[in-house]
Amino acid sequence: MPTETERCIESLLAVFQRYAGREGDNCTLSKREFLAFMNTELAAFTKNQKDPGVVDRMMKKLDLNSDGQLDFQEFLNLIGGIAVACHDTLVLKTPHP
Repeated sequence: MPTETERCIESLLAVFQRYAGREGDNCTLSKREFLAFMNTELAAFTKNQKDPGVVDRMMKKLDLNSDGQLDFQEFLNLIGGIAVACHDTLVLKTPHP
């Protein structure tokens, strides 16, 4: 029986694979695949953005090797950044005794 952490890792792998390879390389997300991921999996974030270019800028910032694709490591940088932001919000909102 996998642990909660192992299930989370499996979920991240499964989500990445669901979007990667829809066009071309199944080890990376193209710009269109990344946009589909953002609009589906992080729809609350993308819908709240006033600037339509925000997802493009995110992709450019995440694409550390500038190949126009996001590999799994680059994808994890996004997930990690979101997790840190969520954690910081929870920690800052939680009153300390």
